[in-house]
Amino acid sequence: MYPPARKEFISLTLPEQDPRSYNNNKSWRKQSCWRKWKQLSRLQRSLILLLVAFLLICGIATYPNLSEQWKALTETSPDEGGRPVAPRKAEKRLEVERTASRQLGKKRGPPSLKLQKKENVSEVQAGDGLPVHSWRGAMIEADQVTEVPPSAAEIEVVPVQVPGKLTDRQRAVTEAFRHAWGGYKEFAWGHDELKPISKSYSEWFGLGLTLIDALDTMWILGLKEEFEDARQWVSTELSFAKNVDVNLFESTIRILGGLLSTFHLTGDGLFLEKAKDIGSRLMPAFNTPSKIPYSDVNIGRGTAHPPRWTSDSTVAEVTSIQLEFRDLSRLTGDMKYQTAVDDVMKHIHSLGGKHDGLVPMFINTNNGQFSHLGVFTLGARADSYYEYLLKQWIQGGKKESELLEDYLQAIEGVKKNLLRKSEPKKLTFVGELAHNNFSPKMDHLVCFLPGTLALGAHHGLAPDHMELAKALMETCYQMYAQTETGLSPEIVHFNLFPRQGKDIEIKPADKHNLLRPETVESLFYLHRLTGDKKYQDWGWHIFNSFIKYTKVSSGGFTSINNVDSASNPDPRDKMESFFLGETLKYFFLLFSEDFSLVDLDRFVFNTEAHPLPIWPTA
Repeated sequence: MYPPARKEFISLTLPEQDPRSYNNNKSWRKQSCWRKWKQLSRLQRSLILLLVAFLLICGIATYPNLSEQWKALTETSPDEGGRPVAPRKAEKRLEVERTASRQLGKKRGPPSLKLQKKENVSEVQAGDGLPVHSWRGAMIEADQVTEVPPSAAEIEVVPVQVPGKLTDRQRAVTEAFRHAWGGYKEFAWGHDELKPISKSYSEWFGLGLTLIDALDTMWILGLKEEFEDARQWVSTELSFAKNVDVNLFESTIRILGGLLSTFHLTGDGLFLEKAKDIGSRLMPAFNTPSKIPYSDVNIGRGTAHPPRWTSDSTVAEVTSIQLEFRDLSRLTGDMKYQTAVDDVMKHIHSLGGKHDGLVPMFINTNNGQFSHLGVFTLGARADSYYEYLLKQWIQGGKKESELLEDYLQAIEGVKKNLLRKSEPKKLTFVGELAHNNFSPKMDHLVCFLPGTLALGAHHGLAPDHMELAKALMETCYQMYAQTETGLSPEIVHFNLFPRQGKDIEIKPADKHNLLRPETVESLFYLHRLTGDKKYQDWGWHIFNSFIKYTKVSSGGFTSINNVDSASNPDPRDKMESFFLGETLKYFFLLFSEDFSLVDLDRFVFNTEAHPLPIWPTA
């Protein structure tokens, strides 16, 4: 029998822990790692070093984006679930009470766009607790709304209230819009222009011009479903990454202006993001020796060029893009847009070749000098230069004295050189000057002038501007009233000789009507700023003439070739985008009894009738 095993113990005395022992262990690990590294083949070591270098380069490349994301996170505040929400400055986005939805469900109509303080903001909660961004009853789901970037967060968005009572005339305009939109949606959806008679479409740039031009019109008219359909197309289908040449002026006033206006009215950042995209793609136009922009830009390739037949741009085109680019700079904080267009205006201000403030129609993009000297008009190729002098001054808070100086000098030049009275009815009109020879020719485009003069008088300019506006407004109305169809031709010539016929003569090549807005635009200003209802009545006669002679039964409205033939106006099979963007919008505003609907003390309209905010004076 074995004796029981003994338990034996080994005594081990540990030295005091050396505080340097951790470092010694680290040193041992380093030596061990170094031995392992040396054991690797040269190829293995090279591959590892290459991978480390690649990761380092990637980290450096993404650093700015990471910084921006971190900055954005630090500027947001969490919701109850800990998720980041919109920047604090954007939390005051303007939305409407839930009652707006109920009201529009009972009766469609335009809301009142009464401007209020930013504090009048409400956020409607959907059934699941998520916020729903609401406008005049149109419910835009939370996941559809693109957040406003922090750089735009300080910009005031138009408050929207429950629609007021519509007048019968406004309802008629709304129905006309629906008819036009129905034709566009059925036969030309996503394309530039509707051809209502052939039930097809035409393309100019291939960017949905009619749809974009009509966005803010639908918003102002309160057309919920139509706006939502259009917004969805902008969100999913609109792309500017196309190898296509666009006209700088037309794409600025229609596309950029339309997107910026819709952003200001809705607060929906989708439209601002699209505006930033097209705005940046138009900038190559300014890469010229003189900084006077080229007329055409390829928005896909980032190249620009003048027309193939000349190195000139028209003065109206290069001086009627300022409202839009200045607004884009204010929204993005990037001054390159405003700097580019302000430089154009400063250059024009300093140029010789003017005649009592009147400018020639063309300017050379290479040397920056006026060309085709001696011809002065307020019609095509020069018209909106004068309009934008005043409107930039208003937009900027009436601080830019050079703009006002040029505008006032130009109006005096008009009075001195271009203003005449016809026979026998003494209609005041604006003619043209060619090498000191006066021509009694007046484009329909010149009918923007009564509204512009009235707007200037409203903003404190000389009272005689309003008197001239009223006289010219009568003339523009007579250009409609004295035709068989009640629609104005593109151009008229006035009679200057007593006892020799009527006041207005229309030449065969000028008898067409393109559904233009200028007269309706000026009627809107004159009614809004004087309160005289005769301007509404004149507009009602014109509106009914459009309905009678240009409406196409299958949907849409068409330009016509002969305004002097009620039996055969000869339709052209084309509905210009500005019919929805301008003409019908101005009709709707003209017939409104609510003068706060797009307040002229808070907004300035671009030359395509897209309202942009006037900058605060403080």
